Amino acid sequence: MAKKIIGIGETVLDIVFRGGQPIAAVPGGSTFNAMVSLGRTAGRRFPDIPIIMITQVGDDQVADIITDFMLHNGLSTDGVKRVPGTQSTVSMAVLDAHNDAHYEFFRDRGTPPFEDLPELCFEPGDLVVFGSFFAISTSTRGAVKRLVDAAHAAGAIIYYDINFRRSHLADLPTSRGFIMENCAASDVVRGSADDIEFLFGTRNAAEVYEKHISPLCGTFICTKGADSTEVFSPAGRAEFPVAKIDTVTTIGAGDNFNAGFVYALLAGGFTKERIAVLTPEDWAHLVPIATKFSAAACQSLYNYVDADFVDGL
Repeated sequence: MAKKIIGIGETVLDIVFRGGQPIAAVPGGSTFNAMVSLGRTAGRRFPDIPIIMITQVGDDQVADIITDFMLHNGLSTDGVKRVPGTQSTVSMAVLDAHNDAHYEFFRDRGTPPFEDLPELCFEPGDLVVFGSFFAISTSTRGAVKRLVDAAHAAGAIIYYDINFRRSHLADLPTSRGFIMENCAASDVVRGSADDIEFLFGTRNAAEVYEKHISPLCGTFICTKGADSTEVFSPAGRAEFPVAKIDTVTTIGAGDNFNAGFVYALLAGGFTKERIAVLTPEDWAHLVPIATKFSAAACQSLYNYVDADFVDGL
């Protein structure tokens, strides 16, 4: 059983717009969304396992909203750094006609780099989640790499979500090397079909796994939105269909897939050694749970599964 679940990432307040009008305001951030869903599920099912978010916020009412929300949802704030005299990040998530979100971020340019974070001791068996542009941005890369390297050296299980957006394509010459370093430090890598197309110029997941991912990390997940999920390990490849649902918004869909997969690893007692050689039978246990988390988030205005979602697992 894991000793801790640890997320590393950015935390923001998402203001969701549809038709030019705000319809919700919720704490968010790629890894943060996953950690809240884990707090609502793993936190209830396994109350003795600490769930910790390592992040940085400002010193304002937005930070109060975020930290209160964390505590209410079973997340420890021991990894939160509040920076005096600064404002927390706020984002606009504008839903289009297909309920896909388009983001615009408002950051305090005076906020210092993501550094001098609370000390945290990683241990063998810890489950660590990180990813998105936060993991490769030059302003946060140094701190993220130090944390991930420490987790890797300690024998933690590391789950990395590439989550590379079109808006960051100009940064790709620098970012690609950081992404490859993250893959090499991880036990599980997930990328969407869009991610691998941006990075490698193809949506062929098998080709990307063989040429680019498998030399660094043997366990790879490629999610293809509403179509299917392809998975790869040294023990073989499998593909799983995605059930059709009525989508309210795609905000948090991938983040909650990550949460569901980590929850399934925890509930199934998967060790670091077993994750390195997942079989088709293992995948058949893990992927449907991850997909169930993702579908639940897509059927809600919020970025995470409902508080009672765990009762149906």
